[in-house]
Amino acid sequence: MDPNICHGKPTIRGLRYPVENMLELFSAGMTIEEILDDYEDLEREDLLAVLAYATRLSQVKRIEVAQAA
Repeated sequence: MDPNICHGKPTIRGLRYPVENMLELFSAGMTIEEILDDYEDLEREDLLAVLAYATRLSQVKRIEVAQAA
């Protein structure tokens, strides 16, 4: 994450491809091969890293939600 790239959101290899966008493509049903066809500067390992990152996020034990006053 770099505050100067994509407002500090996690990106792939410092490129301007937010992890969030790639996860949206996966959830829309795109395959790794289809994404790679659309984003030629990405590699298979980049997309596997996106999935690994999402896995780590899902392993968070607890999420605190701020209560409105």
